[in-house]
Amino acid sequence: MNARLATLVLRRVGAALCSLLFVVVAIFVLTAALPGDVADMLLGQNATPDATQALRHALHLDQPLWLRFVHWCGGMLRGDAGNSLLTGRPVSEMLAPRLYNSLLLAGATTLVAVPLALVLGLACATWRHTVFDRVMTVLTLGIVSVPAFLIATVSVFVFAVQFRVVPALSDIRSIHSVGQFFLTFAMPVATLASITMAQMIRMIRACMIDVFSAPYMEMAVIKGVPPVRIMLHHALPNAIGPVANAIALSLSSLLGGVVVIETIFNYPGLAQLMVDSVMSRDVPIIQACTLLFCMTYLFLTTLADIVALASVPKGRGA
Repeated sequence: MNARLATLVLRRVGAALCSLLFVVVAIFVLTAALPGDVADMLLGQNATPDATQALRHALHLDQPLWLRFVHWCGGMLRGDAGNSLLTGRPVSEMLAPRLYNSLLLAGATTLVAVPLALVLGLACATWRHTVFDRVMTVLTLGIVSVPAFLIATVSVFVFAVQFRVVPALSDIRSIHSVGQFFLTFAMPVATLASITMAQMIRMIRACMIDVFSAPYMEMAVIKGVPPVRIMLHHALPNAIGPVANAIALSLSSLLGGVVVIETIFNYPGLAQLMVDSVMSRDVPIIQACTLLFCMTYLFLTTLADIVALASVPKGRGA
């Protein structure tokens, strides 16, 4: 890594850290502005003002906003996300199994979506303007245009209610064999993968068409270089950066889809925990879940930018 590339990478990492700082402030301010009060929810409508005030004091909800922000940031830097306002349990203990479940779902979706999207995206770019390319364009446009919750709901109705080939709910506690694993994850993984693949195929296709239109590619075709060699030795090495960006941006969109999919399929993941916490105004859990989602998004986009910088000749100082 030469000095020029190191400088560019450090600038990108610095920009990501500045974005993270803004995200931390925004998360705390927005969660503090949520309507309702967990003290009122815990005590009920018949609670006296004195009892409500005493509970707010016990939960440190009566402290100034800036002081709560300082305490929260200090805890996060130490790896302590605080305790749940409803159960009193440490937030980290509640997040750990849910985070594992969400990573398992995201990992299974990635293993399915990325290879298929790469193959189909390369095929669309190679045989562009053919019947195959036009059919894939219509399919991907249709999937991208439909909301995730509608795709999930229709999938449940067709495959779980009408044909009864897979369960409607993803109960991972019932998994005791490989077959049960595939049945349990079939619906959420297929739904998430279809949405992610549709975006990824379109972006990879566009990246590869730009590479194919470069002068050196035209020269390789004129010289009679075999198509496979053109793809493996000329097109793919020069498309690593754009393709990595396309994959990272598509995978980051999983964060939004996971919230919907986990809710519809009652999957016990991080997004489902965050939705339940919003309903109960359990602010520490909401803050921790939102911060994890934002950090994952920043990590993916920053990693893609670094790969793009390393793969471009001028980024290497050439």
